[in-house]
Amino acid sequence: MLTEREARDAIIIALDCDRETALGLANRLAGRATWVKVGMTLFYRYGPSIVDDLRVRGLRVFLDLKLHDIPFQVRGAAFSASLSGADILSIHGLGGAAMVAEARAGVEEAAAERGEARTRLVAISVLTSMDADALASIGIDAPMADEVARLSSLSVRAGSDGVVCSPKETAQMRALLGPEALIVCPGVRPAGSDVGDQRRVSTPAAAIGAGASKLVIGRPITHASDPVAAFEGIVAELAAQLPPNPAEMQVG
Repeated sequence: MLTEREARDAIIIALDCDRETALGLANRLAGRATWVKVGMTLFYRYGPSIVDDLRVRGLRVFLDLKLHDIPFQVRGAAFSASLSGADILSIHGLGGAAMVAEARAGVEEAAAERGEARTRLVAISVLTSMDADALASIGIDAPMADEVARLSSLSVRAGSDGVVCSPKETAQMRALLGPEALIVCPGVRPAGSDVGDQRRVSTPAAAIGAGASKLVIGRPITHASDPVAAFEGIVAELAAQLPPNPAEMQVG
């Protein structure tokens, strides 16, 4: 069971919207929420200033840019992204070990320049919008769980602090990567919520029970008629319920 403080710290609210909406939500949730996610929608339009706008409101930022390029470019991009003040930055495990290692070097250089704690890295394994058919369509015939495990192991060995995976693979990743790994789970939906374009989804309590460190939850909170009430409802769910046994979670 999570304490209320732990429950608040486990939820990352995805702000996939425009600046005015994002800051309006941040103002309403500041003092309640701990984390928000800034993805491509916000960052590509408004740049690093959006990260600072959120941090001055007391929020920590997961900068979800999914960096994927040649190692030299990713090192520079990770350095620049880290200078924005991001607490967590995502990269793609598909970029390979050399790319992940250069991303780690980039955030370490930025930490030395900023004189602050290093931005943590999480590597994307397989996007939660993909299923086995989607993997096969791009030439990956391995079972979903095997592909997630392969990319996750490679990335953590190369310097990533953890991974991004769906709740369906979380128990397996926790067993594989150990207790210290940062496991971030998108595709989390409270019971009864619309799954949208996600394919491998789970409830918040089930994802935490499987070993997730952080849950990325967007539309069930940001599109709710009362986002604060929606957020508080998820906090209450996590703080009040014993999570299920990870051994009972479906992996695949």
